[in-house]
Order: sequence, then C-alpha cells, then structure tokens
Amino acid sequence: MSRSSISARPVFIVGSPRSGTSVLTWSLGQHSNILVQEESSWMGPLTLQLEIAYRVGTARGERSQLSALGVSREEYFSSFGEAINGMILRHREKLEERARHSATAAAIDPSIRPRRSSILGRFQIARQQSDPKGRWVDGTPEYSFYVYPLAKLFPQAKFIHVVRDVAAVVRSMLNFERTGGPRLVQNEQAAYDYWLRTVRACLAAERAHGSEVVRRLRYSDLIDQPESSLRRILEFIGEPFEPSCLEPLRERINSSEVTAEFDPTDSNTDESVREAARQLDRKILELPAEIAPQSKAMTEIEKQFLFRAEEMAQRLARPIPNPA
Repeated sequence: MSRSSISARPVFIVGSPRSGTSVLTWSLGQHSNILVQEESSWMGPLTLQLEIAYRVGTARGERSQLSALGVSREEYFSSFGEAINGMILRHREKLEERARHSATAAAIDPSIRPRRSSILGRFQIARQQSDPKGRWVDGTPEYSFYVYPLAKLFPQAKFIHVVRDVAAVVRSMLNFERTGGPRLVQNEQAAYDYWLRTVRACLAAERAHGSEVVRRLRYSDLIDQPESSLRRILEFIGEPFEPSCLEPLRERINSSEVTAEFDPTDSNTDESVREAARQLDRKILELPAEIAPQSKAMTEIEKQFLFRAEEMAQRLARPIPNPA
C-alpha cells in the first residue's frame, strides 16, 4: 500500500499556547509510526472555505453538481482529508532532508540554531527508513477552535487537549519572546482571555465528541509522570509504547525561561477575568477523566462552525446560498 493510500488517522494536539502542546507533539513524533509536523495553521481556515464551497455546490438541489452526484457533506470533507493526508505522507523524505541539513548547519556553525519551536534540527524525523510513519501529528494550538470541522475532514482523527494551570500559562505567554518567537500577547488580561477561549473551546469539543475522540491530558501529569502519561496517550491513539517518545521530555525545550521573580500582575487587568480563569481551572480538576458524547454539545459547536463560515463568506463578499 502506498503512503498516499493510507487511511487518514492524524493526531492533533490542542490547547492554549504555552500549555505543552509543542513538547507532546515532538514526543509523539519520535514514534516509528507518527510523522511529526511543523504547526500547519492552514487546515482550520480551509475547512471554512470548504463549507462555503459545499453550500455553493449544492445550492440548486439536483441542478447543482455535488447534489446531482449525491456527494454528502461527510464524503465531501473526508475526500479532501484523504488528499491532504496523502500529500503530507508523500513529502516525508523532504522533511527528513530539511531536518538533516538544519542539524548539519548547526553542527558546523553553532551560531546557526533552529528556532526553538521548530522541529527541524532538534529531533530525528525518523530513526530509520523502515519506520512506517503511517500517520502524522500536528500541534497547532489554534486548532482548539477547529476540532469539529477537522473531525469532518479526518473522521478517524484523535485530538489530545493539553491543559496547564492558568497561572503558569499566563507567565509563560508574557515571556514568549524568550523562545525566539514573536510577542504572543500584549498584556496579562490578553493572556487570561486567550487561555479561557482555547480551553473553553476544547472542553466544548470534548463534550460534543466524547473522550474517545478528544482526550484531556494535564501538563503536570506529562511532566511528573511522563512514561505512564505517554503510555495512556499512545493507547488512546492506538499505538504501542516506544521509549523514544520520552526523549523530548528529558530536556526543557521551547521554554520561556520565566524567572521566579517575574510578576505578571497588571493593575489594568479585569479581576473578573482572572477569577473566571481560576474557576475554570479548578473545575477542570473535578471533571471525570472520560465523558460520553453529548448531542446538544455537538449541535452547538456545529452551529458555531456554520456561523464562522457565514462570517468568512461575508468577508470574501461571497454569499452562501442555503442548500435546496
């Protein structure tokens, strides 16, 4: 079977930025059957455009191409997902080659270092050519807001929601520039808002899809109990445990290097926002490890997705007709 014909079973790591999404992505990417990816960022917005196109392609009932062909929304989305999956797996060799060049350049000239949040040159893409790498992992935090459509694009996808206590996340967000990346948030309140929005979106997706699709993982468990945590995660995604997955957890990578003296408190921050985040943080600790899917929650996140597609269509000055 060619790589392009392998059924799409990607793994998406979601959650607030600075919650450990990157280190878990790198860890799973050390598995012989999982190809690590740079943050993609484009697939989520693509799902909105695909929804717009499907609505256009079915607007006139049987006089529209997609309706005449009997193409359901599920088949339409999953067909694009299979194409994306094949494209990614076919380009494994190019990713490996770029990683080798990055590592070689850094070895020759230590001043040439890969960006700390990049996978290239930091860890091996594959340990040997015989590694199957039949699926891939993407740790784009922004996909916290796209779980519903990504599950349409990839019906066999698994999502892992990494949750870190909000105080640590806020401190790390405000020091993100230390990693070599751009400024992540403008102030303390923006950091709390960002954490609240992403965590709420992930919890809503978990309620909608259930824990068989969206699994929650505490960052503290990943750090304090790395092997048992990774064993549980690998079991969840249907892969055997491999010790190589522990390697990225043995060093502090992509750290904001926040000093103990750093105080993120800003007098302009709305105290109600801080308190809302703290309450949600405490509530998460009380949630059961696994929950069943809830139809009401699914209806709600579907409604939100369709609303966002409508908004995009308006920005593109491209009205979406209602299907006949």
